Amino acid sequence: MHPTASVQTPQMSFVHSYLFLRRAVGVIGLALPVVLIVGKIVLEGGGTLSSISGYYHSVMRGVFVGSMCAVGTFLLSYRGYNRLDDICGDIAAVAAIGVGLFPVAGPDPTPTQRLVETVHVACAAVFFVTLAVFCLFLFTRTGGEPTRHKTWRNRVYRTCGLVMLACLVLIAAEGLWLADELAALNPVLWLESAAIFAFGVAWWIKGETLLRDP
Repeated sequence: MHPTASVQTPQMSFVHSYLFLRRAVGVIGLALPVVLIVGKIVLEGGGTLSSISGYYHSVMRGVFVGSMCAVGTFLLSYRGYNRLDDICGDIAAVAAIGVGLFPVAGPDPTPTQRLVETVHVACAAVFFVTLAVFCLFLFTRTGGEPTRHKTWRNRVYRTCGLVMLACLVLIAAEGLWLADELAALNPVLWLESAAIFAFGVAWWIKGETLLRDP
């Protein structure tokens, strides 16, 4: 073995730390819907709830709040290539923590609980819109001619960004016009799950787990 083969420079440690942050955010996004849905059924019984946010009022509250705060903490630690990356990361971080700490209202809510739920909905919208900006405009940048793997990564990023935006639009449409007709199907739960999964895939790929350049 070359005598310097195992030496890790500060630059290498910095890169590895950021790859870990990206992968950690991605893993949380990929796992959260499954863990909440399955965990509630196993530990508490009953069927699925009407939304991911509704799991705050179940035995999975700690997992939901902890996961959102963890994502927020990771995003606060994240630093991109320029100031715009940092600003978007900070906005998404604050929104993620807000989603966890300001829950949706339970049955027969008080005016204060309705106000808290309004803050929750606003944080959730900001969170997903900001993450869609990451996928559509920030993750897709390149300093020169993109490699074959970079081209494929950009396709994945754009797909994930569009999925998140489409889910937000469909959730809003369901709430405005089809809430009663589709209530039994829990459409918000599955749309939120799809958006969170898309977010997880994008950050997992950004962590160079798949499709990385040789």
